[in-house]
Amino acid sequence: MIKLLRNLQKKDLLLIAICILFVVFQVYLDLKLPDFMSKITVLVQSNVGKIKEILIQGTYMMGCALGSLIASFFVCYLSSYVSSNFARNLRKKIFEKIQKFSLGNIKHFKTSSLITRTTNDITNIEMVLSMGMQMLIKAPITAVWAVLKILNKNLSWSILTGVAVIFLLSTVSILMVLVIPKFKLIQKLVDKLNENTREQLSGIRVVRAFNAESFHEKRFAKSNKDLTETQIFTQKTMAVLSPVMILVMNLTTLSIYFLGTFLINNSILSNKIGLFGDMVVFSSYAMQAIMSFLILAIIFVMYPRASVSAGRINEVLEKEEDIKDGNSKPLKTNDYCVEFKNVYFKYPDSDEYILEDISFKANKGETFAFIGSTGSGKSTLINLIVRFYDVTKGEILIDGINIKDYKLEDLYNKIGYVPQKAVLFNGSVNYNIAYGKSLKKITNDDIISASKMAVSDEFVSKMSDKYDSEIASGGTNISGGQKQRIAIARAIAKRPEIYIFDDSFSALDYKTDSIVRKNLKKEKDSIKLIVAQRIGTILDADNIMVLDNGKIVGMDKHKNLIKNCKVYQEIAYSQLSEEELQYEE
Repeated sequence: MIKLLRNLQKKDLLLIAICILFVVFQVYLDLKLPDFMSKITVLVQSNVGKIKEILIQGTYMMGCALGSLIASFFVCYLSSYVSSNFARNLRKKIFEKIQKFSLGNIKHFKTSSLITRTTNDITNIEMVLSMGMQMLIKAPITAVWAVLKILNKNLSWSILTGVAVIFLLSTVSILMVLVIPKFKLIQKLVDKLNENTREQLSGIRVVRAFNAESFHEKRFAKSNKDLTETQIFTQKTMAVLSPVMILVMNLTTLSIYFLGTFLINNSILSNKIGLFGDMVVFSSYAMQAIMSFLILAIIFVMYPRASVSAGRINEVLEKEEDIKDGNSKPLKTNDYCVEFKNVYFKYPDSDEYILEDISFKANKGETFAFIGSTGSGKSTLINLIVRFYDVTKGEILIDGINIKDYKLEDLYNKIGYVPQKAVLFNGSVNYNIAYGKSLKKITNDDIISASKMAVSDEFVSKMSDKYDSEIASGGTNISGGQKQRIAIARAIAKRPEIYIFDDSFSALDYKTDSIVRKNLKKEKDSIKLIVAQRIGTILDADNIMVLDNGKIVGMDKHKNLIKNCKVYQEIAYSQLSEEELQYEE
């Protein structure tokens, strides 16, 4: 928790210091009230006090109460401002950190857990920080000040107050022992609930298609029940504190007055009035001391949950990114190339290599294709170029520079990437095609030109607002093929050096696939890297790499591979007839 609070800015620390001053001022005014009350009591009981003196003391009390109210307002405002500002900055910092994570880092935490850490965990920290500034500073000052005020008043009353405080602290300690382990469990259960909810919502079509609603309802109900029961246990356990607190406070007050009656009754006449005033003052100070210790106890009960949350947040912030930014500046060259040199790769949590000894070179103007059976490592190979993962052994060069030496921004400026599953964002068609940064400004003419090349213009032009038409988050208001074409147009609009198509044509019909590829052939100044499942997509590629179990089993043009590569033959003849393959050749 302390490590996390180092993220407080200088401005926040200054406001906390001002808040402490207001708290001290508020405590001083609150503890002056019993003194004035004692004087008024003495004036009333002695029958010698004038109404004017009583009103003066009453005015002082009103002044103290008003001053305490104003100080309390500033304390609440400053604590809320600092805590919300801290939470905002912390969320921003976590978001920026997550943006730098590799896919391996994301898998380590899980998406659902990252969502919980960014929302629920930070809210826990924010609440404790806000309460801490208001109560954690005020409570000890009030407690010490109040104890000093009543220390020499009366031994019997002091013992009564001490017993009450010890009893309350013992109760709180028992509750903490019972509740703290549950607080740690709650955050994990929230993670699990988020994971189930996210999984079910993202796969709603499959759930409905397989009539699996009842199965997922039971699964969600179990996660929800586990969380609910744990929350109910903690809430019920902590609910004991309120009646115990009220009971102890009332019994303490009653005991002070009950004992006071005997002390006053047994005292000499001249001491009775003074003793009565002391009893009123002692009662007020005792309640403030008890309340202060109780508030401290409540803060310490809240702290363990916030501490768990702080640990989870620090775990994200301190996680070392797998992908590091390089320092090399890109070369200004017209001879683009992508080269793999003896590349090996295995996932962080795996012992077996997914790719072994991959070497090839794709030059400017070439179309280089990758094909193989499911699980052969095609998409993994492409992901290495985009640095979603880094190679285990070997190196990947772009324009002669190891991609690890590039700044990520410079690397991504060279690449136009179209993923296997098209990803669209909430916004207009224009927004989605011109999405992200580029070396040059993407104009409306670029958007329309890219859209025509990707054959998306034919359906966009029929939409109500054309290129200003809204696309729902995830592209749920258009078809899969339309999403894919907009995603392809987005890559084309950048006019990158390297196009990467990760099985991006699979959602297109054969006619559209053919038109898009013919249009892309006009891009003579770029390298096209295409992962494909369909032979028809890559027949005209300048070079085709055939992968099997992460190894290269063939690399040549279609006409040579169909004669010499057994794996390629099996894939080709499973999709097209011999006549079609010969005709395409």
